[in-house]
Parts: sequence; structure tokens; C-alpha cells
Amino acid sequence: MQFPGRRKKVIGSSQNDLYDHCLQFYGQPPLENISLTEFETFAVERLKLLKSVENIGVSYVKNSEQYVKKLEAEFSSLNFPLRTELGDRKVQGGTSEYEKRRKDHISHFILRLAYCQTEDLRRWFIQQEMDLFRYRFGELTSKHKTDFLHKNNLKYETVSAEEKKSLKDKLITSSYGLSGITVEEYDFYKVPFQDALDLVRTRKVYLLAGNAYIPHHEIVTIVLNDFRTRLSKALAMTARSLPAVQSDERLQPLLSHLSHAYVGQDYSIQKNMGKISLEQIDALSGKSFPLCMRHLHKALRENHHLRHGGRMQYGLFLKGIGLTLDQALQFWRSEFVKGKVDADKFDKAYAYSVRHMFGKEGKRTDYTPYSCMKVILSNPPSQGDYHGCPFRHSDPELLKQKLQNYKVSPSGINQILELVKGMHYQLACQKYFELTHNVRMLFILACSNWACFCQLRDSPAKSFTEPAIVVTSAISLKSYRILICEVLYSALRFINPLIHSVCSKYRSFLTIYEQHG
Repeated sequence: MQFPGRRKKVIGSSQNDLYDHCLQFYGQPPLENISLTEFETFAVERLKLLKSVENIGVSYVKNSEQYVKKLEAEFSSLNFPLRTELGDRKVQGGTSEYEKRRKDHISHFILRLAYCQTEDLRRWFIQQEMDLFRYRFGELTSKHKTDFLHKNNLKYETVSAEEKKSLKDKLITSSYGLSGITVEEYDFYKVPFQDALDLVRTRKVYLLAGNAYIPHHEIVTIVLNDFRTRLSKALAMTARSLPAVQSDERLQPLLSHLSHAYVGQDYSIQKNMGKISLEQIDALSGKSFPLCMRHLHKALRENHHLRHGGRMQYGLFLKGIGLTLDQALQFWRSEFVKGKVDADKFDKAYAYSVRHMFGKEGKRTDYTPYSCMKVILSNPPSQGDYHGCPFRHSDPELLKQKLQNYKVSPSGINQILELVKGMHYQLACQKYFELTHNVRMLFILACSNWACFCQLRDSPAKSFTEPAIVVTSAISLKSYRILICEVLYSALRFINPLIHSVCSKYRSFLTIYEQHG
């Protein structure tokens, strides 16, 4: 396997020269050959890393002490060493520093190929890589941060000692945690304020003549903005060259699988989940089914039919929660014959697809239930369809009526609709479970709705004040907060005449708020 892309050939470069810092901007793609086994292993392990970053990010306040400690604990359990020293290239625990940095580099580019395919996937990938980068940059020493800036040609104008002295009081007032002594000893950088809008918003910097005076410990915000811009452009370029990569029949299935992969606990083993009877389904649909499956079950009972998309989504869900092939055939046959399909037509037109789900027909693949990510990213249902994610694909008013019918409280409905408005579909699903099952979910793992059902079914009843660890969906879709950006933009026009320069960088203006949406 050889990665596409060009890079200047470095003659006589050593391993140390290839990765001369433990943190990277991933500016140049790897050119070496790697095996398909290594390709898949690196990709899955980095995907687990990014999923962990996402899960912790929605459970804790980002950059808080708890958040950092949780990341450290999670990373220590993954096969992805990140705590490295700049100058240490000796073998540590059997793995050299070069191998660690090589794995970091290659795995990032593999996931670029998998996550450049749609806008939603690109947004998710950028957000998780940014959160990971912020954590890693924060773990560097002051010297290593300076080395990173130097090696990546990030040349920010340093404020002179004379200027710091003249602005001493203003810098102390505007910069958190600084005293008169530290101002004189501390490095400050002077950058155009439109490159530091996040710091301007939180009033962490001093503004003068269109420039923001940034203390050294806040420079990560500027570096992150640069990283995001580079990564966004790189993903767009990768997307344009993707057809050439997908033409390789060895890689296409791997890349397709990665963007919809579930990397958590394996729930596909039937013996760990037990069986359910056909008589239990109606009761379970109202008690433990996620909203998408409750919606499909209700439509099936009312119409005695589901189109292909609905049959696949619901059929694989029923298989995942323990329905056997014989039970599935009986379930679908008994429901369809209540409508316009007789038993003979069912056996000829529909029984094959049921057996196919269980790997008994066609290429005999034993299919697993759809992940929440696949359901959320699926094509929206048309007239007469019932598949998809109700939180993403339903009109807000219809969703509100549905939640009212399911006895969700008015305040709970408002919370869910706010999450939907912000495109946080997985959090809306989580909130629905909290309100209908009287539990609090502390951890959100990359998973599917059928695994969530299994967790809830097997867990004893808990009061709302007693947290329950429940598994649910796994895609985080941030909104842009355009209105806030417009308001801030309008306000800043009156602060400084140099604000017109914002127009040329309006795109980065929006993306900063996407990060903190």
C-alpha cells in the first residue's frame, strides 16, 4: 500500500529527521509501503482513540481538570502511546520513539481517506483531531512548544521588553493569572485580532490597533486555528482524489467500513444477550426500544408492511436483540399476511431477504445491526418510508407530537428539541432514554441502538439520581452558531476600524465557533 500525494525527497534523511517532534501538523503524506494488515490495525486503533476523545468530550467540560484526567486514563488503556518526549528516541517498552511517531502519522492519513467522503464525516474528524491536538499540545513543556512553533514555521511577532513594560498594567488586567513579575518574564505574541477571535470572545487578551496580545500559555488557540484550516483544506483535496483510491478493490471495503465502524464492545454474540420471545416484542417496544425502532415497530403494526429500508433497519435490530431466524420468519410472515400479502407471496418475495439477513442466502454474510452512525447518515425517508433517525429526519413539530404521545414531559421535550436544533442527534437520543427510563447516562460510547436496548434490558431499575452507564450512539454533529458570529462581528465593527479585515477571514471566523458550539 502506497499513499497518494507528493513530497520533496529528502536525501540521506534519518528516521529521526522524518519525525523530529512528537507532535505533527500532518503536512506531508507518508510515502512508504505498508501491508494491508498494518493499514487496518493502525486505522482501527486511531479510530478507537478518536472515539474516546469524542465520548469524554460530551461527558466532561472540555479542558477541565476532570476532562484531562479522564483523557489520560483512557489513553493509557489504548494501544496508542501519546506521552512521548521530544528528545527521547530510545526503545521504550519494546517500541521505539520513531515507531510511535510513524504510527501516529500513518494512522491519521488512513482516517483522512475514510472520513473525507461527506461533510458530516469531515466535520466529525476535524473536531476529534482538534480536541486530540489541543490535549497533546497542552502536555508539552514550554521548550517543546517553542520547538514545535519553530519547526512548523509558525512565526508570531514577539512583544518587546519595552512594549511589555509600557503595557504592563493593561496586560495584567486582560490576561488571566499574570502578575507584574510574570509579565516581565513572560513571552507575549502580537497577532491580528481576527486570528484570535476565540480569545477575544472570552476577554483573555489585550487589544490594541487591531492586534491581540497573547500570553504564551494561550498560544494553543492560534495554533489550533491554523491546524484546523490546514486539515480542512487537506480533507477537501483528499476528497477530490478519492475516486482513484476507491478504484483499488483492496482498500474500498476497508475505507467504507471505517467510516461506519463500531469499535466498542462486541454485542453480536448471541449467547451474551439471551433470547426474546415474539410475545415480548410489543411490550419491549414501548419499554426499552430506542425511538427509531419504536417508530418502525408502530408503523409495522399499523400498516402491516415496511419497505426495504425499514425492513433492513428493524429486521437487523430484532436479530441483534436475540430473535432467531425461525422467529424472524414467523414474525414478519404473521404481520405481512394481515395486510395485502398472502403467505405464498411472502414466501416468494420476502422470506429470502429475511434469511439473507441471517447469512443463510446469497454470499452468506452474517450481517450485524446498523450502527447509530449509519442510521443518522442514511438517506432521509420518503413518503411511505419509516426508516432513519427520528431526531434527524423528522420535522420538529411532528417529533414534538410523537414525544408528547410517549408521555415525555414538556421540559424534556424542549431539551430534546434544543439538542436537535443544534444537530446533536445522539445527545437527543440519550436525553430521550434518560426521560423515558428514569436514568442518567454518564458515558456515551460509539455503538448501536440495539446494544443500547441490551444494556437497558439487562440493567436493574435505577432512580434518576443514580447514574447508569448506558451505551448509545456515536456521532457528534456541531452547528455553526452563525447568529452569534454575526452579532459579534457587528459589535466589533465599532471597536476598531481595522475590523474590515475580518471579511477576508470570515470562514475561519465561523469555524472557531463551530469548535465551541
